[in-house]
Amino acid sequence: MTPRRALGDNACQFLEFFMSEPAEMAVDGVLDATGLNCPEPVMMLHQHVRDLAAGGLLKVIATDPSTRRDIPKFCVFLGHELVEQRESAGTYLYWIRKKVD
Repeated sequence: MTPRRALGDNACQFLEFFMSEPAEMAVDGVLDATGLNCPEPVMMLHQHVRDLAAGGLLKVIATDPSTRRDIPKFCVFLGHELVEQRESAGTYLYWIRKKVD
């Protein structure tokens, strides 16, 4: 039995999604906001971005669907770059690059 078959295709797809990084991007920090609901993920994001060096890349993991609206707006409002966002099985991933002052 292959490892993929042992775990099941859906489980393997989720693990590949969750563990993968956009090509050639090393993150400088990770914010795990799983299980938190609005407004907590964005409040925590604000603090994590504040602590990040200018130009740093932050990966955010969230389960609150409202982050699909809130995190892009946060980036636009404060001038940070939303490099990429992904969604799978109720988990939302975001890669945010802090603006260079």
